[in-house]
Amino acid sequence: MGEILERPQAPTRHRLDVDAYYKMAEAGILTQPHRVELIDGEIFDIAAIGSPHAAVTNRLVRSFAQAAADGRTLVSVQNPLRLDGYNEPQPDFMLLRPRADDYHGGHPNAADVLLLVEVSESSLAYDRGTKLALYARFGVPEVWIIDLQGAAVEVYREPAGDAYAAKERLTAGSLAPVVVPGVSIDVGVLLA
Repeated sequence: MGEILERPQAPTRHRLDVDAYYKMAEAGILTQPHRVELIDGEIFDIAAIGSPHAAVTNRLVRSFAQAAADGRTLVSVQNPLRLDGYNEPQPDFMLLRPRADDYHGGHPNAADVLLLVEVSESSLAYDRGTKLALYARFGVPEVWIIDLQGAAVEVYREPAGDAYAAKERLTAGSLAPVVVPGVSIDVGVLLA
């Protein structure tokens, strides 16, 4: 009775790395209709895409089609972005540095991103909080969050730590990404 029992350790979180995440998908654990992404080693369900969300994404594609056709950028829609071994979000839209293999050899990373866009229909708090901090931490140079409920585009530039030093919220007017010159978007048309 005089023995001191070892105290059990507090529960700890088990983080999945990208390899385990892909093995789960290959084993059929992560199957449709669920869309998921890996953030800080945790799997998050992504909301289904509604018609307004899809329409805005299509407008973005059309707006940047000429820049893609000219070879200035590569348009990527709802594809993975490999940030590190524990983070592989699936942004709604990205403009990537062109690469001869179109990223066949591996998913793009933060250094490949010229512009990243999240379209928020029901995920605004998550996109502004968790995901925006993640993108800043990895140095994504420019992020737009399209707030469908608030009919606005939030523009974030100059990543510094877990935040962006420059922030702007637009409900009208013209918007041009810094790293893709010669392309301008009418915010009102984008949000229509």
